[in-house]
Formats: sequence, C-alpha cells, structure tokens
Amino acid sequence: MTQDEMQPRAQEDLHRGLKNRHVQMIAIGGTIGVGLFLGSVTAIQKAGPGLVASYAIGGLVMFFIMRALGELLLYRPVSGSFATYAAEFVGPWAGFMTGWSYWFMWVTIGMAEITAVGVYVHYWFSGIPQWIPALITLGLLYSANLIAVKLFGEIEFWFALIKVVTIVAMIVIGLTIILFNFGNLGKTASFSNLWTNGGFFPFGGLGVLLSLQMVMFAYQGLELIGVTAGETENPEKVLPHAINSVVSWMLVLYIGALLIIMSLVPWNQLSANTSPFVMVFEKIGIPAGAGLINFVVITAAASSCNSGIFSTGRMLYSLAKVGHAPRAFGKVSSRNVPAAGITASAAIMLIGVALNYIVPERVFVYVTSISLVGALWTWALIVIAHIGYRKAVALGKTRPVGYRMPGSPYTNWFVVAFIVLVAMLLSLDEGTRVALYVAPVWFTILGVGYQIAKRVAAKAI
Repeated sequence: MTQDEMQPRAQEDLHRGLKNRHVQMIAIGGTIGVGLFLGSVTAIQKAGPGLVASYAIGGLVMFFIMRALGELLLYRPVSGSFATYAAEFVGPWAGFMTGWSYWFMWVTIGMAEITAVGVYVHYWFSGIPQWIPALITLGLLYSANLIAVKLFGEIEFWFALIKVVTIVAMIVIGLTIILFNFGNLGKTASFSNLWTNGGFFPFGGLGVLLSLQMVMFAYQGLELIGVTAGETENPEKVLPHAINSVVSWMLVLYIGALLIIMSLVPWNQLSANTSPFVMVFEKIGIPAGAGLINFVVITAAASSCNSGIFSTGRMLYSLAKVGHAPRAFGKVSSRNVPAAGITASAAIMLIGVALNYIVPERVFVYVTSISLVGALWTWALIVIAHIGYRKAVALGKTRPVGYRMPGSPYTNWFVVAFIVLVAMLLSLDEGTRVALYVAPVWFTILGVGYQIAKRVAAKAI
C-alpha cells in the first residue's frame, strides 16, 4: 500500500454540522467526568494542595499536545485526525495502531461511564440492579448518535454546560464564603488552609508525581476536538479558537475548583469515600446539595459516554477509509452519520453492561485504568506526527499553516518524556498496574491485525 493510498479519501459524506460552541463543549464534556467529581479526592490524598501543581503541569503538557494537534488539523481537517497524521508522518503501522488504540480507549471509557450511571442511580433507587440503568443509558445515547451529528452536538452542549455551571457556581459561592465569612463554613474557610496543614506540598515532590496519573486521566477527552474536525463548520476559523479556549477553560475550572475546595475544607479532612463536591455542598448548607451533585455526576458520566460513542464511530469510519477496518464501517447512513461504526462500538460497550451484571463492584476500576493505555499512546503519536509534519514542511513537501505549536521540536520531546514518566508511575499503584498488564497484550493483537490488514490490502490490488 503506497503512502498516498494511506490517506483517507475525501470525506464529503460526513456533514459539517458542528459549530464552535459544539466543538468546545464536546471537548469539555468528554474531559470533565467522574475523574474530577469523584477521583480528585484520591489525588488530593496523595499530593495535598500540591495537586494544583500537578494539574498545572498536566495542563501545560496538554497545551503543547493540543497546539500540535491544532497545527495538524489546520493542515488537514479530517475526522480520522490522529490516525491520519500518524499514518502520513510516522508510518502506516502507526496510523493503524493509533486509530485502533483510540477506539479501544473510548470503548473502555464508555463502559466505565455507564457503570458510573448504574452506581449513582442507586442514590435514589437502591433496589435497581446496576446493569439496568447502564443498559438504558447506552441505548438512549446510541439512538441519539444515530440521528444526526447536530443532535449529538446539542446534547453534548447541554450535558457539558450542566457540568461547567455546577463548577463555576461552586467556585463563586466558595469564593464568596471565603472572602465574606458567610455561614458556618465561613468561620473556618480560608485560603490559609492551603498551606497550614503540613504545607502546600505535604508529601513533597513525590506526592506531585504520584498524583500525575490521576491528573492525566482527568485530562482525557481534550483531543476530541481532533475527531470533530471532519464535521466542523469553517474548521480554519473554529478549530484554533476552540483549542485555545478549551485549554484555558480546563485550567480555570480544574485548578479553580480544587483551590476553592481545599480552602473551604482542609485537604486532610476530605473523606476518601465521598466526592469533595458533595461534601462541600453539604457543608455550605445548600438544600438537596448532595442530590444535585449526584445528578451532575450522572450527566457527567452520560456526557463522557456520549463522546465515546461519537468518537469511536468516527474512528472506525476513518480506519475503514484506508483499509484498516472492514469496509462496512466506511459508509454513512442517510442521515450522514457512520451508523455501522457507531453500532459496532455500542455493541462492544454492551460488555460493560454484562460486567455490571457479573462483577458490579470491580468493573469501574478495571476499565478506567485500562483506558489510559490508549490515551498515552494517542498523545505521544500526536506530537511525534507533528515532528514529521514540521520536517515535511521544511523540505517543501507539504504546506505550512499559520497556527503553530510553540517551541517545537523541543516541546514535542518534553511531552514524550512526560508521557513515558506517567506510564512508569502506573506501576506504583495496584489499581492502575493492570493497564501495564493489558498494554503488551493489546499491542501484540494490533501487530498481528496490522499484518493481516496489509495482506488483505495486497490481495485487493
């Protein structure tokens, strides 16, 4: 298969129905999930207030990744995104492995998120088996994704808006309490809580390092902007604005929320078994605060699963276009959506429903840690493909664009080194170590699959 054959064909059959507000909220919605609302307390216990530094470092890394992706998107705004660029600027094998790894990542995230819905519905209906709300959620989101990309964009816009409004409300309410000492919580709330309980870095630099894996898990989903490229109106204008805005939004929301939470309630008083958001709303005294946050967590999980169904369908579509997946996935329905890819991905996510029936208490930990394998690989290949693109521009083999990643190639290699560090840190925690067990198995399967795909393509010529 030649290099030209590796590039996807024109994708006019996908409808460009996503506006700037859709693109930004798709990325925000895919990123803000149960990792922030529930998982942040685990990271706080490892780093204390120093977790803010972890999020800042992770945010800087994501800034470079997104700028590299943005430059590639402006060069070729296609739905295949990272898989397309990996194939063109690294090699066909890289495109195959990146596309399938990203599909794998979002399928497993989808399983985790419908599991979260099943768990948190128990807050109101404790007698319902966990697998039933998981199945209902998957069915509703699957149906919505089959209708039209614009409907998906609208659903994701409102899902994400609920999360953003909740976080902003907590920041504003919390800041008011800290500054004006309102209510019972106002008597002890203070920014000094950030450094008077063992210091800002109570566990030193090691605590910051150990929290990085949870931090990077929380940033998963920002790269969804790349998947929307093939269906974005006026991508040359919308994509750069969306990338710049979404990275800024995430830093403000994540760091702002954590600073307020740990100022309202000292970090060492946060319960490992309760969402810090739920605890803060309860202590503030907002009526039904815990129920409100429980609803937000459910919408956060549904939103992330919604993004997963969207992205996996598009990735299978793009893989099929270059012969790396069955041809049926490369077709769109009468509504201009890749229905076959969406259906296949949702069908695999049914495994998550089955796991919720078989091992409901362990499924969430398993699938969330495994999803990191695809995320770290995808991020690394984005910046490596960007190096290849810059080399091609320097040799006059392709065209430059006005939107550029700063500091390249040094910042590219900084990102790669950081990703390797995070992968090594996964081995230090029993809960995340399973990802390192799955990784060699997954990439062995991909290696065999790539050889099969090459042989099939050779016979077709």
